[in-house]
Amino acid sequence: SVPCRLYCEEEKDPKRRSCQTVLAEALDIVVRSFAPILPHLAEEVFQHLPYKKDSEGVFRTGWIKASPAWKKPGIEEAIEGACAMRDSFLGSISGKNALEYEVIIVIEPGLLFELMEALQAEETSSVSQLNEIMMASQTTLLSELPKETPADANIIKGSFLINMEGGFIREDSSYKVIAQPIAKAKCPRCRRYTADSSSTPCPRCLKVIAGKGST
Repeated sequence: SVPCRLYCEEEKDPKRRSCQTVLAEALDIVVRSFAPILPHLAEEVFQHLPYKKDSEGVFRTGWIKASPAWKKPGIEEAIEGACAMRDSFLGSISGKNALEYEVIIVIEPGLLFELMEALQAEETSSVSQLNEIMMASQTTLLSELPKETPADANIIKGSFLINMEGGFIREDSSYKVIAQPIAKAKCPRCRRYTADSSSTPCPRCLKVIAGKGST
């Protein structure tokens, strides 16, 4: 999530910096979009941007200049697929705190699994992009149900239609989502349930704290 990246990661961590870059780009596009109808507001916002080095106004720097690098093939479908799985997960816990759970996502090998792997390379992670989207404390990505899955486990089944390359690539893929109460303790720093003790930060936060102390 945005708050976790901004406030929990190390100051110059690529995850934090990439989040700041996206927010800055989004703000720039929004301001330029409403500048023709709200010129004074747009100019005021533009002049107070802390990272702008030039003093020229919004009307002297051109129209929207979105880089084609933002259009990465498959990333939109990956995010939409992950959001569909998140909806299944959140619906299965009936308004409870998502951070108190770990999520197991099961997808048969195929395009949807590959898209999710782009968001989480590791089998299990508490800091991946996929886990941030799921809003859980930990996410596990598997190609088949674990053998130790309880017989009474609440398995939510769903499907997602992948539509890429203007419809040239279409694939309807099924997935399963299992939500389980996480056994770990709540980290006093990031508030995720990823610590061994409620009085000790989780491994990720300990690493960040150690890095601050050495600079």
